[in-house]
Amino acid sequence: ILWRRRGILVLGSSQGQFPLTQNVTVVEGGTAILTCRVDQNDNTSLQWSNPAQQTLYFDDKKALRDNRIELVRASWHELSISVSDVSLSDEGQYTCSLFTMPVKTSKAYLTVLGVPEKPQISGFSSPVMEGDLMQLTCKTSGSKPAADIRWFKNDKEIKDVKYLKEEDANRKTFTVSSTLDFRVDRSDDGVAVICRVDHESLNATPQVAMQVLEIHYTPSVKIIPSTPFPQEGQPLILTCESKGKPLPEPVLWTKDGGELPDPDRMVVSGRELNILFLNKTDNGTYRCEATNTIGQSSAEYVLIVHDVPNTLLPTTIIPSLTTATVTTTVAITTSPTTSATTSSIRDPNALAGQNGPDHALIGGIVAVVVFVTLCSIFLLGRYLARHKGTYLTNEAKGAEDAPDADTAIINAEGSQVNAEEKKEYFI
Repeated sequence: ILWRRRGILVLGSSQGQFPLTQNVTVVEGGTAILTCRVDQNDNTSLQWSNPAQQTLYFDDKKALRDNRIELVRASWHELSISVSDVSLSDEGQYTCSLFTMPVKTSKAYLTVLGVPEKPQISGFSSPVMEGDLMQLTCKTSGSKPAADIRWFKNDKEIKDVKYLKEEDANRKTFTVSSTLDFRVDRSDDGVAVICRVDHESLNATPQVAMQVLEIHYTPSVKIIPSTPFPQEGQPLILTCESKGKPLPEPVLWTKDGGELPDPDRMVVSGRELNILFLNKTDNGTYRCEATNTIGQSSAEYVLIVHDVPNTLLPTTIIPSLTTATVTTTVAITTSPTTSATTSSIRDPNALAGQNGPDHALIGGIVAVVVFVTLCSIFLLGRYLARHKGTYLTNEAKGAEDAPDADTAIINAEGSQVNAEEKKEYFI
């Protein structure tokens, strides 16, 4: 039968006329309860004695002066006592005696668990260079029985470890150590290595020690362009992404093994190279170099500047009666995205009048308009030419042959008489 009072494990049973007991296990520093039961008892005394055969309690009377030992329950059928602040020296076989003729006894073994100390990790020196072999040792003492040590890295258990168990000077507890060997790389930087101690005295709450790794390594470099298809006239930004520990110094940009040829158009800002208005002379190999105290690394990017794609529409000639020819050319920049509704190819000879304007009809109308305009200009010119002349008025006709002004006036007055007789017609 199993009892639990105030977190203390109590084991006991009763059967027949014999005293019955159960073994007890307790953690060092805890409290153990020893129970002896008898189902049928004719006023016979019960007694508890320790491994040294010293009487602890006889019925309800305390026999040994030990403040840690107290009476829990005393009756004709049960005698229970408690031992507080249990130490490793309390471990052993305790005896319950029923004073019949002959005396009947029952044994109960008290096991005391030694709690392991908090583990410690040794062997780590910061920082560690990439590629070095690291050896970490986790150690704990005072466990009874010997504790178990397990290693974890990034919450993943590492199985290939060394384990060593040594008995302590008291010859009751153990010191346990475990050694972990592994070669570090840059992925181990910032990783937590955990040593975990498991023991039955810890009530499923293991003790742990943790060591965060610091790994130094050379930079890794990568160049990222702002566009995958650089075109002439457009800007381009090249980003040099560098990682390393310690953090790399400012990066160095070069082109074709030398300095940047056009610093006014090729601007370096931090880790970025900004090229304004690309042209064909910018073609070449660009190199980004990053350096820290461990070493240096670089990456290259081959720049090829592409032409801006364009499409010319066919030339349209407008017929005219004049010698002038009007030519229209339209340049359209193509877009990489083509609508699905215009992607189909049409036959230029099929249904031309339905799918687009009739160029012949438009040309004919323009020709007629030009012809009518030219005819109108021609007729207006002839009309003006016929009315423009040197015809004389009646007054002028009488005065054109006069030697002086007075004679002209006289001739003019004479001419007025016959003015009605002279008429000039224009056709």
